[in-house]
Amino acid sequence: MSNKNNSILAINGGDKLIKSKFSSYNSIGHEEIEASNIVLKSGILSDFVGAPGDNFLGGKFVKSFEDKFKKRFQSDHAISVNSWTSGLIAAIGAIDIEPGDEVLVTPWTMCASAIAILHWNAIPVFVDIEEDTFCMDPKKIEEKISERTKAILVVDIFGQSADMEPIIEIAKKYNLKIISDCAQSPGAMYKGKIAGTLADVGGYSFNYHKHIHTGEGGMIVTNNQTIAKKCQLIRNHAEASMLNVKNPDLTNMIGYNFRLGEIESAIGIEQLNKLDKAIKSRQNAAKLLNENLSSIEGLTIPVVREDCTHVYYFYAMKHSEKITGVKRDSIYEALLAEGVPLISKNYQNLHLLPMFTQKQCYGSNNFPWSLNNDVIYNYGEGNCPVAERLNNEEYLGIFMVGSNFNENEVEMMSQAINKVYSNLSELA
Repeated sequence: MSNKNNSILAINGGDKLIKSKFSSYNSIGHEEIEASNIVLKSGILSDFVGAPGDNFLGGKFVKSFEDKFKKRFQSDHAISVNSWTSGLIAAIGAIDIEPGDEVLVTPWTMCASAIAILHWNAIPVFVDIEEDTFCMDPKKIEEKISERTKAILVVDIFGQSADMEPIIEIAKKYNLKIISDCAQSPGAMYKGKIAGTLADVGGYSFNYHKHIHTGEGGMIVTNNQTIAKKCQLIRNHAEASMLNVKNPDLTNMIGYNFRLGEIESAIGIEQLNKLDKAIKSRQNAAKLLNENLSSIEGLTIPVVREDCTHVYYFYAMKHSEKITGVKRDSIYEALLAEGVPLISKNYQNLHLLPMFTQKQCYGSNNFPWSLNNDVIYNYGEGNCPVAERLNNEEYLGIFMVGSNFNENEVEMMSQAINKVYSNLSELA
């Protein structure tokens, strides 16, 4: 009787396959506690000064974290910030984006990628994504380039790099800057190079659900000394340090407090030491998922770009209603009922946010939808059909950094997914 009930989907009254709560991801250990205590005992929780001098660049833990980070990521410069959103704002300002400039960006990302563009009164232009990797599609870029385009903001979504070689070729052809948003992909490799370091400027997020976790925080990387200097200026009340600079370039030198504290930096140093282990853990879980799910008809497991690595912030799958005869939303509800944790059915289509589709939500009635009454920016449905279809009909994702995912948990999750796909007739 029990075996029969186990074969019935939980959503239809059968036994729930996963009955226990999975382990929560927690990479904070005694190392971070000891490092924090050292800072606390010193009494210096931040050593930044918003004026010219040695402390304009922060205290010893900030500087040490930046130094260790640039060595690990093989970058000439690393600039810490209090969030990667702050990092994006600083990076865009540092490449001299001005009002009315256009920046190409993917719609399949967290809103900060586009809002950071708006921050400088520039205009995000959305480029559709690849079918298999969910990253910006290089083949869709040139059709979105105009005389106002100044940069491409590439997002390495879910844990692997976008296809940078063709993007770099396009950028060179049109004299565009490239920003790499690698919030989800620290340590991922693209053809022998570290994701984020192939662009003019890139960066990473350290908030609590990332591979490196300092509570909040981020790091900008660049090999360009001018860009690095401007990021440092924007981070720390730029106008103050400009007082003693002869003939300064004041483009976008609007100063902020984007400074990372000493405690977060001390924690970041210890977290950086654990990055390779965190990556390997997710890769091992993904490998086991691949082995257990690859034969399921109607479910496509994550595609990893050739000569690249994936660090699995999400394990992103695609469901086919055409093959299964069952809608993605029904599969999602059945997986939830079986107890599959950290599963999602939607991600994001930024171009459909009210910020862009309803004029009254941003500034005047003419911006950012028109410029000088001669350029119309038509956001809304139909602009990024691949992203829209994936979000509405096909995408299923497992949040890999939300749990430690030991082997037993991965096996249970695999069994639950196989159970649902083995009983599609109950959902049709």
